[in-house]
Amino acid sequence: MSDPLRSELDAQEILRRLTARGVDFIVVGGIAAVLHGSAQMTFDLDICYATDRSNIEALAEVLLELRARLKDVQDEVPFAADAQTLRRVEMLTLSTDLGELDVLARPAGSPGYESLRRSAERFDLGGYSVLVASIDDLVAMKLAAGRTKDLAAAEELAAIQRLRRGLATI
Repeated sequence: MSDPLRSELDAQEILRRLTARGVDFIVVGGIAAVLHGSAQMTFDLDICYATDRSNIEALAEVLLELRARLKDVQDEVPFAADAQTLRRVEMLTLSTDLGELDVLARPAGSPGYESLRRSAERFDLGGYSVLVASIDDLVAMKLAAGRTKDLAAAEELAAIQRLRRGLATI
C-alpha cells in the first residue's frame, strides 16, 4: 500500500530543475550509484550542495517550487525549505511533489563539497548534465553510513570500480 503523502520519485525532473536554476550540486547516494552502474534499488535522490549564499538561495527557490516538506512528519510543524533554513542545517530529508529528496551540506564519510566536486564525474542526462560523486567517494560515504544496504552497495561499487580499472588496462 502506497503512502498518500509520498510522490513517486522523478529524479530526472528534480535534477533538471536544479540544473535549470543553476544550483551547484553533486549527486550522491543511490542515484549516483545507479548512474555508475549499480543494480541497487533506490527511492530517493540525494544531493550535496555548495554552501555559498547565492547557491543556497537558488536551491531554496527550487525546494519551494517543489513544495518541499519534512519527510515522515505527519503533524503540522512550522517549516520552510528556504535559504535561512538551509544555512542552519547540514542535512534535510524531504518529501516533494516529485518524490523524496535529501539535501546535504556535508555527507557523512565525504571529504566535503569541494573535494567531492574535484573528483566527481559529469553525466549527460539528455539535454543537461550533472556532476556525480566518484565511485571512491561513494564507497567511503556508504561505508560511513554502515547500514547493511549501504555496505552491500559499497561492495558492489568497489566491484564496478575494479572492473573499470581492469578494462582500462586492456
